[in-house]
Amino acid sequence: MTSVAITGHRGLPAGTLALVDRALRLEVALRVEAALRVRPGPADLVGVSCFADGPDSLFAQAILDIGGRLVAVVPARRYRASLPEFHHGVYDRLLTEADRVIELDREESDPRAHHAGSLRMLDESEELLAVWDGLPARGYGGTADVVATARERGMPVTVLWPDGAVRP
Repeated sequence: MTSVAITGHRGLPAGTLALVDRALRLEVALRVEAALRVRPGPADLVGVSCFADGPDSLFAQAILDIGGRLVAVVPARRYRASLPEFHHGVYDRLLTEADRVIELDREESDPRAHHAGSLRMLDESEELLAVWDGLPARGYGGTADVVATARERGMPVTVLWPDGAVRP
């Protein structure tokens, strides 16, 4: 079994999301190929995500599309309410598709809860995919912080920032 966590910038424009989706799907396919070289038969790929809008949910859908399994990490009881309303349907659907849901014991969906959720994702994973522009985090627990923690732990990190991607 290969377990992969995702972190990435939210609020990306549609054109960048399309580029990110292609890059994530390629990375998922590469992991399936690698797993098949080691052990023929169905690849057992597990995606670990908080299912936020943007890279988190694109990655989760790519995992489902190849027949992989999902582990959801819910950082706080009010997490769903903190996501954009347009994303609630996607979040709800992905949550029902998850094989396992880990709910952290936090009420408020704030940066500390999100960072705790990211740390738990790393605990559940062997590697990290990061949709990251390489810049410092804009706030506590941002993508750069998750990447730094994964690297401190000695976890393999693959950074994706496709040519033409922009971050507002």
